[in-house]
Amino acid sequence: MTQATPVAPETAASWMGADMAATPERWTRRWSVSQLDELFTIARGVSDSDLTALDARTDVSPSLLDLATDIREDLIHRHGFTLLKNFPVGEADRRTVSVAFMILGSLIGVARSQNASGHLLGHVKDVGGDLADPRTRIYQTNERQSFHTDSTDAVGLLCLHAAQSGGRSQLASAETVYRIVRERRPDLAAWLFEPIATDRRGEIPEGAEPWFEIPVLSWFDGRLTVLYQRTYVDSAAHLPGAPRSTSEQNEALDLWDAVVNEPDVHLTMDLEPGDMQFVYNHSLLHDRTSFVDGPDPARRRHLLRLWLSLPGDRRLPPVFAQRYGSIDVGDRGGIIVRNTELTVPLHANS
Repeated sequence: MTQATPVAPETAASWMGADMAATPERWTRRWSVSQLDELFTIARGVSDSDLTALDARTDVSPSLLDLATDIREDLIHRHGFTLLKNFPVGEADRRTVSVAFMILGSLIGVARSQNASGHLLGHVKDVGGDLADPRTRIYQTNERQSFHTDSTDAVGLLCLHAAQSGGRSQLASAETVYRIVRERRPDLAAWLFEPIATDRRGEIPEGAEPWFEIPVLSWFDGRLTVLYQRTYVDSAAHLPGAPRSTSEQNEALDLWDAVVNEPDVHLTMDLEPGDMQFVYNHSLLHDRTSFVDGPDPARRRHLLRLWLSLPGDRRLPPVFAQRYGSIDVGDRGGIIVRNTELTVPLHANS
């Protein structure tokens, strides 16, 4: 391969995990009492019929709007993530907590379907899923996820219960990982810009193949955009008809994985009950370590999840339409298949 790799300019999204770990004030936010009171008051007034088309933008105070705008700026134009501490998950019923989380999400972006069932509210929980089953997705197990991106502009998590041990959140800057890979092996870095098959895990839009072919890295409009899930790249190799990755691509992915797993490169944090984390998928990768739950089923690790499309976001390369459907800013991403109907399951077994 003779393709020259771009020299990506360093942006606010270019950071080392060790530097972020030393400066948590850069990415940690806290609620005001009035913001929480307002959010819970609004949540209690939302009917079930309104949950799939939630839009609270015209009904909230400037304080909440400013918070949502600042979070969106963190995601798109700054370091790519935010941690909001001490959301009072134990002071209200599960429905109110879930709806309040969704309202904040609706101020930041537009909720997108997270699976073929059309779930706008996801539950990250070990339900005994087996990755040998092609329909299982990693978040349904207690196994390590590996560094990856989701098929949406941003992902939001709210921790309801932490694991007995493990389940730590890890984030890394794709710009930083690329810079290091390019410095060490520019020949391999070029292969990261070549299309590679990724398994859809059985969630196949009408008329599509069981896989999509999008490069790990795309250089578009002067920005570096990442899309990556190594586990599903590997499983795509078992799909009949899927194009096979080359030895050079596999070597490039091995180096990419080695770099992102270096302790100084990524940031590790513990998500405690009441923590909200928002992460930008176009410039960051995220991971979760394996975990062990305690014996009480009611206290097992459980996070609520939102997938969001962000207004004012960057344009995406046309090839992203294979995965995102529409690539229109503010109206893209998520998973829709034939007969998908949008729903908001308020409990993990819905």
